[in-house]
Amino acid sequence: MRTMVGGVATSRFGEGGPSVVYLPGAGLVGLDFLNLTAEPGARHLLYDRGGTGWSDPILLPRSAAEVARELRAVAGPGPHVLVGHSMGAVYARRFAQLFPEATTGLLLLDPGHEDLFAHLPPEAAELNAAMKPDPAQLPDLTASQRAAARSGWGQVLATWPSDLRDELVDKHVDQWRTGLLEAANLESEVYDELRHGGPVPDVPATVLSAGAGNPAWAGFGSPELIRQALEGIRALHTKIAASFTDGEHRVIDGATHNFMHIEHQDEVRAALRDLLTRLR
Repeated sequence: MRTMVGGVATSRFGEGGPSVVYLPGAGLVGLDFLNLTAEPGARHLLYDRGGTGWSDPILLPRSAAEVARELRAVAGPGPHVLVGHSMGAVYARRFAQLFPEATTGLLLLDPGHEDLFAHLPPEAAELNAAMKPDPAQLPDLTASQRAAARSGWGQVLATWPSDLRDELVDKHVDQWRTGLLEAANLESEVYDELRHGGPVPDVPATVLSAGAGNPAWAGFGSPELIRQALEGIRALHTKIAASFTDGEHRVIDGATHNFMHIEHQDEVRAALRDLLTRLR
């Protein structure tokens, strides 16, 4: 199922139709999006960015341009429909800036945005900082923590084939620091790359917002702050969609940030299907 292209792990599904490439959020890997590849009429490419999943280890974090160039080398000239989740959606927009001829459509799942904190109350920045500890300062997981993490991932990936699920669970438990490492330069560098990176091509685009936000926020902020943060994020998602002539914004009620594509796979697959239809 998996192959290596220049040290990057890839998996391909489907034949014919447009090329659909998935860019996972920080802490996720390509095969976490396996459930979306059942959508027919397209060629689906799942891959692990360098330093994540089954790809070769490299120093993290990286610039968005590095990630975009890596994807261009792995995926080929395209054009591609880019399905980006969270930080992966930021990378997708950076790819589109650098390689407009290789980008034919965008499906952005609860994407990050370079102007996020300008649209949120000041306390939101404090909440964000509290949720991002220095991974180098965190102790290793205890045996009980590893068992709990394994159980949690097993539930998230319950519908995956059992042999693949076991591999994925082990990979997530072993690489639990990776998402923190990869996202360490998001606010300090990556957002600036996007802000000053030039235009994104005017292609068909759909932005999906997770209606329930990030459940982890509840441990760091008040209900009112969380409500304001969700409203600000949705306003930015509307802004992204409105920047495209053929742009659409949908809110998926009850969906959470990390796993909206699993918890509400029918809605996400419907959005992908609709986007592919618009492209045709």
